Amino acid sequence: MSLTQETPMSEIETETGGTSTGTELDDFDALTARYGRELLAHCYRMSGSAHEAEDLVQETLLRAWRSSAGFQGRSSVRTWLYRIATNVCLTNLEGRPRRPLPTGLGAPDSRAADELAPDAEIPWLEPIPDAAVTVAERDTIRLAFVAALQHLPARQRAVLILRDVLRWSAAEVAEALDTTSTAVNSALQRAHATMAERGLTEDTVADDLSPEQEVLLARYVEAFWRKDIDRIVSLLTAEAVWEMPPFTGWYRGSTTIGELIDTQCPGGSLDMPMLRTTANGQPALGLYMRGPDGGFTPFQLQVLTLDGDRVAHVGAFFDPGLFARFGLPDHLPADHAPV
Repeated sequence: MSLTQETPMSEIETETGGTSTGTELDDFDALTARYGRELLAHCYRMSGSAHEAEDLVQETLLRAWRSSAGFQGRSSVRTWLYRIATNVCLTNLEGRPRRPLPTGLGAPDSRAADELAPDAEIPWLEPIPDAAVTVAERDTIRLAFVAALQHLPARQRAVLILRDVLRWSAAEVAEALDTTSTAVNSALQRAHATMAERGLTEDTVADDLSPEQEVLLARYVEAFWRKDIDRIVSLLTAEAVWEMPPFTGWYRGSTTIGELIDTQCPGGSLDMPMLRTTANGQPALGLYMRGPDGGFTPFQLQVLTLDGDRVAHVGAFFDPGLFARFGLPDHLPADHAPV
């Protein structure tokens, strides 16, 4: 897996090979074009919100632009920007609750027959489009990894990201966070312990989709279009997990998930087409629902985690606004059908 490689703070040359003179800091549009997408991934890991991350990146770049005269070239421009972004994120997170998925609320798994209970007051974790970040960042924004990061206190989260994802030294992190290397190493140790309890690191990611997995996704789309519950169940792992913010319940086991879709999902056969996209470095599907006029409107965005030739986890996000963010149409005609 390729990680985001960060320039050591001891190197003062920029990627272009010349010593930084502050010229690129004087051009806000160029600064945004060059660093915006990778900073977005960084702010997303910290915040758990794609929308919030966009605001944090803008604040980071504005601060950098306004203070460019004070840039002394002791580090690369990129390193300097990451320092600003991290502290912008830490300030933003002060006093704010973490962004969980339903599995992170601490409640046991639900039964398919349980009443669906939405909670709009919880600031839920959001998916992020692959198109919004660089290729290098996609390995470290997997949904499960970002969800696990939200269980860390903000400074531990920052330390783990800077040390394990960006590969900064303890001294570099200490300078960025105005602390000591000893404190950084202690925070990293505690963060690793928390992540280990959840069985997740930035390395727990999958390779690109295999031909068999491409076939799996095609069958999955067809199964929902037909609302073929037996087929859907057969495409899930036995211990698959299904969760769907803003509903607080979550469901374990292919049989339970099949019953949930059969009894709680309002669509019938030929009512639920899906369009492919990618989120968090994972396959994702925009599921539409047939409306009274016969056409289809956004219903939920599913982010899938695959295990071999089966689906092991589905995060189904009930937020129609996500469709536009992912470049998906806001309506499909009545004669639309999966290819």
